[in-house]
Amino acid sequence: MLLNTIQPAEGAKHASRRVGRGIGSGLGKTCGRGHKGQKSRNGGYHKVGFEGGQMPLQRRLPKRGFKSLTAHLNAQVRLDQLAKVAVDEIDVLVLKQAGLIPANAQNVKVIASGKIDKAVTLNGIKATKGAQQAIEAAGGKVAE
Repeated sequence: MLLNTIQPAEGAKHASRRVGRGIGSGLGKTCGRGHKGQKSRNGGYHKVGFEGGQMPLQRRLPKRGFKSLTAHLNAQVRLDQLAKVAVDEIDVLVLKQAGLIPANAQNVKVIASGKIDKAVTLNGIKATKGAQQAIEAAGGKVAE
């Protein structure tokens, strides 16, 4: 193959519209823009959502709700999930490797759901009051 012989595939390229080149072209006189009006003129387009001066829909409707930008960085773990982890010293990295939390999670909190029987130590992980009591009752501790 030579670089000077490379061509687009047959039918891949279309001839550009040659407007204003007579009635035989099909795009003569008004050049396919119709007669008069804002859209027929040069630069005659308005911004997205513009409704001719009427209050636009996105401004008529009330604002509602809130989407947190950090919600995807937070994760929750149940007590019964902690009991299934093989090691006793549990931190965020251990939970990621066990597949209990997403890889992008930064903040982890243990919630009091389920039961835990083995003693575990939590490092850098928060726990609710009920979860902390259950962990300490099983002989573990929460070291934040």
